[in-house]
Amino acid sequence: MTKLSLSCLKGDTIKAIVLVCVAVGVVAVSYGSLAMSWGFPLWVPLALSTLVLGGASEFMFLGIIVSGGNPFAAAAAGLLVNARHIPFGIAVRELVGTRAIGLLGCHIMNDESVVFGLSQPTPEQRKAAYWLCGCGIAILWPVGVLLGSGVGKLLPAPETIGLDAVFPAILLALVVPALKKRTTLIRALSGAAISLASVPFTPAGVPVLLSLLGIFARKK
Repeated sequence: MTKLSLSCLKGDTIKAIVLVCVAVGVVAVSYGSLAMSWGFPLWVPLALSTLVLGGASEFMFLGIIVSGGNPFAAAAAGLLVNARHIPFGIAVRELVGTRAIGLLGCHIMNDESVVFGLSQPTPEQRKAAYWLCGCGIAILWPVGVLLGSGVGKLLPAPETIGLDAVFPAILLALVVPALKKRTTLIRALSGAAISLASVPFTPAGVPVLLSLLGIFARKK
């Protein structure tokens, strides 16, 4: 990987990345607290947050198990949710690096790092934003889980205090500027419509994947 320098990033971009990473850490606190309230030992959410590093799939994995599901089915559901990383990987293949460093670059690939990486104007800025966001989340996600496990049952359910809404709101704020392009807007709305229509008929996680069909919608 070529030399990485954060000095090429604008101050507003760095500030936005920091805020998103902090928001991820806040969600991780609720995740750690929820895992403890469900009766899981600390090592389970901590191992998931470190090795899997995929928030939605981790929540789904624990949720399926606590509801009586088979661990293998829970793992399969998590893999299904994370299948979106396949097109992500293609999109950021020039940002993750090569050889040994490329393994780390793939590990820190997530929704936020991909959004920030692809939204920058130059190759140098794209790589810097991708790595700054990815590494920030890779650190704050397990740290948040540890903090959440510490307060444990002292926190109410995440939905009670609105922590579950923080993450989607941040992502929506990042995506909105891209919707100024008519073609992008049409494809986004098409994907959203497909996803919503499939919710009553498909397992959790599948509607997100089906929303990718929206990319085939064309501007008329």
